[in-house]
Amino acid sequence: MAHHVSESKGPSAEVSTERDKAARSGDDPRASRDHGLGTLERIWLKRGKGGPMDPVDAAVMEVGLGLRGNANRGGRRQVTIISQERWAELMDALGADMPPSARRANLMVSGIDLENSRDRVLRVGDTRLKINGETRPCEQMEEAHAGLQELMRDRWGGGAFADVVDGGQIHVGDTVEWDDDSSVPR
Repeated sequence: MAHHVSESKGPSAEVSTERDKAARSGDDPRASRDHGLGTLERIWLKRGKGGPMDPVDAAVMEVGLGLRGNANRGGRRQVTIISQERWAELMDALGADMPPSARRANLMVSGIDLENSRDRVLRVGDTRLKINGETRPCEQMEEAHAGLQELMRDRWGGGAFADVVDGGQIHVGDTVEWDDDSSVPR
């Protein structure tokens, strides 16, 4: 079951903290951006290939399929995820204020760094996702804003894609964290 909500254009004012600013200029940027516990900020369902991304406040993740009601189901790209902090960095670099739904991902998380997360397990509420790789930006990103596609190629700016290991209902506001102690089949 998905419950639709409206979406604001920009990331929340809490996106850039002193710790995040230090991450951009500090010694270990990834450690600074990954706070251990994060939050599920947004959920979007895609109506069809190239179709609009509908914001919802809850959705069901199904093992082996992805998000119920989403156009893309099955395979290794069942769910796509972006980082709120990384999106804010991209918008700052472009001098743009595009809604994060322009990325066309299913989930937006905060407090979790997705860079180089292949084969890690991400817990979202009571569900678990196995990260299968980096989501490479396509030409739709360039159509959304000149220069966006190129910027997204750096540091996993396009986010990550995953398959559902443990399904269930997720809600905006759910806790998100790495579950590196669990075993997941490859």
